Amino acid sequence: MKKKVLFICVHNSARSQMAAALLNKRCGEFFEAQSAGLEPGKLNPLAVEVLREMDIDISKNKTQAVFDVFKSGELFAYVITVCDESEATGCPIFPGVTTRLHWSFPDPSKFPGSLEEKLEQTRKVRDKIENQIRRFCAEHRGS
Repeated sequence: MKKKVLFICVHNSARSQMAAALLNKRCGEFFEAQSAGLEPGKLNPLAVEVLREMDIDISKNKTQAVFDVFKSGELFAYVITVCDESEATGCPIFPGVTTRLHWSFPDPSKFPGSLEEKLEQTRKVRDKIENQIRRFCAEHRGS
């Protein structure tokens, strides 16, 4: 049975969306990932584009509130915050046997510069997330 993983960031627009998509693609036989945000916004087109470069399509994804997921009563083996430390403090504690992890990544919606500069910075975040996903898969798929 697949272990459920919930990725949380502030707006559920980039970091958590990328993390869930990458985990489902790289390690989907062991894990089923979802994402949510503290204050859901709109899907970040930069995240959509940098994942499209890897043949992962999240363009139809919706953003959702972490509290709606919490209220649903769904149980997760792992809840992973992917925002910075100050943003992570507002995340709820999920019921059940949950391992809570924190991976800090910068917010693509706050990147300055031209579109190409923002895309390049978002690619770097995507690559950092992917490296963390690969480590997570290697460490946790058998547990």
